[in-house]
Amino acid sequence: MMPAAQRADFAACSGCSLCLLVCPAWRRTRDLRDTPHGRAKALQHGVAVVELKESIESCTLCGACEPVCPENIDLVGMLLELRRQLPPMILTRNITTNMQAERPRENVTLSASTPALVAGGMYFGRPALLARIKTLLGSARGITVANDNGADIALALEIGATVPPQRIERFLAPLRAHKTIVLTDGLLLRQVRAWLPEARVAGLGEALGALAPLRRQLRAGDLYVIDPRAYHADHERLVTHYDGLRAETGCTLNLDLQRIAIPATARSLRQRLGADAIDDAPQLRWLLQGRTIARIVVESESDRFAIGQLCTLPVVHLAELADDPSSPEGKQS
Repeated sequence: MMPAAQRADFAACSGCSLCLLVCPAWRRTRDLRDTPHGRAKALQHGVAVVELKESIESCTLCGACEPVCPENIDLVGMLLELRRQLPPMILTRNITTNMQAERPRENVTLSASTPALVAGGMYFGRPALLARIKTLLGSARGITVANDNGADIALALEIGATVPPQRIERFLAPLRAHKTIVLTDGLLLRQVRAWLPEARVAGLGEALGALAPLRRQLRAGDLYVIDPRAYHADHERLVTHYDGLRAETGCTLNLDLQRIAIPATARSLRQRLGADAIDDAPQLRWLLQGRTIARIVVESESDRFAIGQLCTLPVVHLAELADDPSSPEGKQS
């Protein structure tokens, strides 16, 4: 994908409406104002950013609009910049203040040949899963799990808070020694790729999905749920990765006819912050509609939690695939 600095902005929007076909906010509200198309046209006609507050906060940041945009507009970058231009919330001011005051954390850095894993907070709440991921990705070389997972930076990006340069450097400093960096947060992955262009930066799903022992456990009847943020941030390259995964294993992917990932959840900013009630059921019904599925395999731990609340099918994280008792291998063990 072309760097954001070389991509078009809202002025390039021709109004083709292709982004509507993949936009979860459009599907939920059928209100053009809540779409990338609507925001771009409003800005072209001089509408003030503050007047677009509801639209800006409705975006799920799934990134599905970017791969389908024929004008190559940096739609996610545009949305994040619009959030930064909104009047700051109390949370926005607090998180910026906290990041400015934070002291550096002690980091353990191994050799450059060792991959680094930046795991979100949900994974630290599941130590067995995190240990499984470390074993799978580390192999004989070992793996460094970053002490600083950048959760505050990811939240700041999501809500439009300013990330102080010193906070960015504290986060990046221990990662600079690694040639390969794996992240569980798709929005943070997008930013780290821009900050460290020399490193190989991958999402957890891509890194695990490249492992033959895990691929062998996938089968027809599995619905494999791709993390949309990581996938759409590198869509052109990852389409090939997932096409190969589907052809090799026979599993079904959460892709539409344009090979855009359908999110398992589609939460607005207000829902993510707890200001509005979360209702994932309509999105999940849309994802499952018309499919014959025996098991759901997810790349994201947050997707597993959300789907597990609403679905009676077995749901397993990709890293735990070989341990799933519903698999033939699990039944034999």
